[in-house]
Amino acid sequence: MRLKAVLSYDGTNFSGYQVQPGKRTVQLEIENALQTICKNETKVIASGRTDAGVHAMGQVIHFNTKVKMEGWQWLKALNALLPEDIQVKEISEASEQFHARYDVVGKEYRYFVNNSESVDIFRRNVEAHYKDGINVDAMRDAAEYIIGTHDFTSFCASNTSVIDKVRTVEKIEILENEKRIEFRFVGNGFLYNMVRILVGTLLEIGSGKRSSDEMNSILKACDRTKAGKTAPAHGPGVDLNVFFV
Repeated sequence: MRLKAVLSYDGTNFSGYQVQPGKRTVQLEIENALQTICKNETKVIASGRTDAGVHAMGQVIHFNTKVKMEGWQWLKALNALLPEDIQVKEISEASEQFHARYDVVGKEYRYFVNNSESVDIFRRNVEAHYKDGINVDAMRDAAEYIIGTHDFTSFCASNTSVIDKVRTVEKIEILENEKRIEFRFVGNGFLYNMVRILVGTLLEIGSGKRSSDEMNSILKACDRTKAGKTAPAHGPGVDLNVFFV
């Protein structure tokens, strides 16, 4: 049968989601736990991949197994075997046609910025520290240019193998609460480092290094060198990813 699971994980001590030789990854930890339960190699398919240091609040995966257990039993067994920085939030039987990657209807990425004078040591792995003054309204004006369907080559890491860089960004929210700023991006999918490059560019606009309308020319240029720096992934920054199907 095919099972669908929803995960949360703290990416601080992982080299990303996908299995990599000689490195600690989320996928490897899950497949090791499944091998203990299923007594054979069990591959998992995820709705997307996260980079080193990036966290997830709702990563969807699926896998096939002949082991018969109730959902609560699977939940208990997996969480008992997984390290404390990965948690299975829910698990249930899915149809044989369900696919965690191809059935995704949307993705949400969040990025948090601490805009105070000093780093918060208790949140240093879940927010970037940016002490320059930030004009949130200027960033909101700039964000309007990237809502919609566009070629996001300017906001994609240059070392990606992806050819089609057209994506749809459905909504962007930039929320401010005292000295903390939260960026929320909702779309049909995101390119490698796309959100972090967008955030880095928006922060340059917010700090007055670029004008808001420059975002439009950066987007149309389809040139990575025209956009801002890539915002850090962790320590002191993070993306929080929510994948939903």
